[in-house]
Amino acid sequence: MDSTSTHTTVLLEEAVDALLRKPEHTQDASSPATYVDATFGRGGHSRLLLSRMGPQDRLIAFDRDPMAIASAAAVVDPRFSIRHQAFSSVGELPEASVSGLLMDIGVSSPQIDDPTRGFSFRFNGPLDMRMDTTRGESVADWLATAEVQQIAEVIRDYGEERFAGPIAKAIVARRTERGPITTTTELSELVAGAVKTREAGQNPATRTFQAFRIFINAELEELQQALDGALRVLQPGGRLVVISFHSLEDRIVKQFIAKHARETVDRRAPDWMLAKPAAMKLEALGRIKPSKDEVDRNPRSRSAVMRVAIRTEVA
Repeated sequence: MDSTSTHTTVLLEEAVDALLRKPEHTQDASSPATYVDATFGRGGHSRLLLSRMGPQDRLIAFDRDPMAIASAAAVVDPRFSIRHQAFSSVGELPEASVSGLLMDIGVSSPQIDDPTRGFSFRFNGPLDMRMDTTRGESVADWLATAEVQQIAEVIRDYGEERFAGPIAKAIVARRTERGPITTTTELSELVAGAVKTREAGQNPATRTFQAFRIFINAELEELQQALDGALRVLQPGGRLVVISFHSLEDRIVKQFIAKHARETVDRRAPDWMLAKPAAMKLEALGRIKPSKDEVDRNPRSRSAVMRVAIRTEVA
C-alpha cells in the first residue's frame, strides 16, 4: 500500500524483483544502473525500487497526471527524478542507457475514485477522463461533436462492446434533443438504456467507459510508442517489465515481445535468401499473474498480467 494514498500497487514485489536484476551481458554488477518507472502513478513501484537500489543507481520516473507529479514531490531522494510527460516519451532518453524499464499501464485507484476525474460510472462528476487534465479534449467535449459512426467504432474497437451501434445512436439522439452529455451519471444511464443484456455482475456502462478512456488518452498508441522507445533505450541485458490490465494492452505487449524475440530476414533485399538474419532484440522471460492472495486483498488486480523480457546483445 502506498503510504501517501489509498492505491494498492499491483504485483509490487514481483515487478521490482524482475526489474532489479543487473544486465548480465555488458554491465558489471557493481556499476551504477539507471532504472525507469514509466508510469509513476502514486509511486508504489518507485518507492520499493529506491529502497533496493544501490547508492549510485538512479531512477527516472514519468507521468502525465498532474496529481501524480504532485505525489512525487514527497519522494525526497537524490537518486530520483520525475518528468511530467507521457510514458511514450521514454524513447527520448539516451540510447542503450537504461538497465530496467517498468510500465504499469492503466488507471490508478485514486484516479478512479476521484469523481472530478470522470473515470468511473460509480460517481457523478464531469465527463472528463483525461490522464493529463492540463491539456487535450475531454470525453464530454469530444462527444459534443463526434459522429455516430466514429462513436460506434471507438466503443466497438476499444471496449469490445457488441451494442456499440445502439449506444452511439442513443448518445447522438440525446445530444440532438437535449444538448451534450456532460456528466458520468448521464452517460451511464444512457448506456444502460441502450444495452439490452449484460454479463452478471458487470455494469452495462463498463465497456463504454473503458473505450472512451482509452480513446481520449490514445492509450494504445502511447503503449506502442513506449515499447518502441524501450527497445531503443534499454542496454543489452536490460529488463523490460510491463503490467497490463485488459486484453487489448496485453495483446500489444505480447505481440511486440514475440516480434522482436526472433531472427528476421528482410525479404525486400536483393538475394534475401542468402542474407544473414537480423539478430533477435528481445528474449521473453515470462508471464506472471497476481496470486490468489493478492486478488483476495485487492480485487482490482484480478485482470493484471505482467510480462518480462530482456534486451539481447545488439548485433
